[in-house]
Formats: sequence, C-alpha cells, structure tokens
Amino acid sequence: MVKRMTEADHDRVSAAIAAAEGTTAGEIVAVVTETSDPYHDVALHWSVLALIAVLAWAAAWPSALRWSWDTLIGGGWGAEPSVRQLLTFLMILAVFKFTAVLMVLKYRPLRLALTPGQTKTRRVRRRAVMVFKSAAERRTSGRTGILVYLSMAERRAEIIGDEAITSVTTPETWGEAMHALLADVREGRVADGMIAAIEQIGVVLAEHFPRAADDRNEIPDKLIEL
Repeated sequence: MVKRMTEADHDRVSAAIAAAEGTTAGEIVAVVTETSDPYHDVALHWSVLALIAVLAWAAAWPSALRWSWDTLIGGGWGAEPSVRQLLTFLMILAVFKFTAVLMVLKYRPLRLALTPGQTKTRRVRRRAVMVFKSAAERRTSGRTGILVYLSMAERRAEIIGDEAITSVTTPETWGEAMHALLADVREGRVADGMIAAIEQIGVVLAEHFPRAADDRNEIPDKLIEL
C-alpha cells in the first residue's frame, strides 16, 4: 500500500500552487492517486494463459496426461481410462490452474508486477485525461488550466494542459518539471517532487501567460488525493 500524504504535505503543495499562480494567469491542479487502474483484466489474461498452457501441455505430451491420471486417480494400477475420462480429467486440471492463478493474482503487487509497462503507461494516461476533463479542462476563462497527475503504484506521472497551453507548448516543454517530480518521488519525497514540478510549471506558465491585474483564482489551490 502507498503511504498517504500528511496534512503538512497537503499544506506545502497547496502553498506551492498558490505561489506559482502568483505570477501567471494559468491554473494548476495537482493530483496524487494510489493507483490508476485495478488491472483485474491482467489477472484474467494470465489465468487464461495458464489454462491454455495446460491444454497445450496435454496436446504436446499426451503420455504425461495419462501419467497424471494414473498418479492422481488410478494409483498406477487402475484400468485403462476412457477418452471421456481423460478429457474430463484434463478439463478439471485446466479449470483448477485457471482458478489458482486468478486467486494468486488477487494480490495487487504481484498483479502490478506482471502488468506490461506499456499497459501501465496507457492506463495512467487514460485516467489522467479523465481527471483533467473533470478538474481542469475549460474551467478557466482563458483555457489555461494544467494538471500534474502522479500515480504512485505505477510510478508514472502525466502533465496535461488545456487548449491555450497546448497551443504554445509541446510535451517536451515539461521535461524539467517531470524530471524534478520523479527524482524526488523515487527517493520517497512525494510532496517535494510535486512542489518542484509545480515550480517549474509556474515558470513556463508565467512566460506564456503572465498574470494580469484583474486576474482571479478560478480553481482552488489545493492538492487532490484520490
């Protein structure tokens, strides 16, 4: 389980957001989540693979299936099993292996370890986009909202900007902010990482969207923990 951030961490990150927004018309939303997806389908895929492996084993070495029958059912002295008996036995073995793998993969750390990296990246990105749409997209008059999203279990982060921001930046623009975020997170300093990223984002936003005299705060300056 990922350790929850403390009240002091929330206060520090919220203060960093307020400070960064003091020089820009941009609005920063910071979100930390324990995980972006339960990955139950990954457990199902591995379980199906285990089932298919049993069938492939029986097809490749039918003598091994007969030996297993004699060992587990016939005791080595039983009568010759019928085709029906062998197929029923094979079905039981396959279902048992499927169920066993599915139960073992209820342990989330193992499920995550067996999830391909590209799948994690896609799921984190998808969840970040969903959060962005509900928390930042088109919630500012100038379309200058930006999301910093950190998914702890997958060890991945996303920075997503509204249309006015994406029109003057590229994904590479946020390289320093992403590096600052992940460098501290890897050392267990989650709040420090978020603050460092927010500071870097604030610098970029101030360059492209300087704060006007009549600027108002359109999104609350607080860390959101999902």
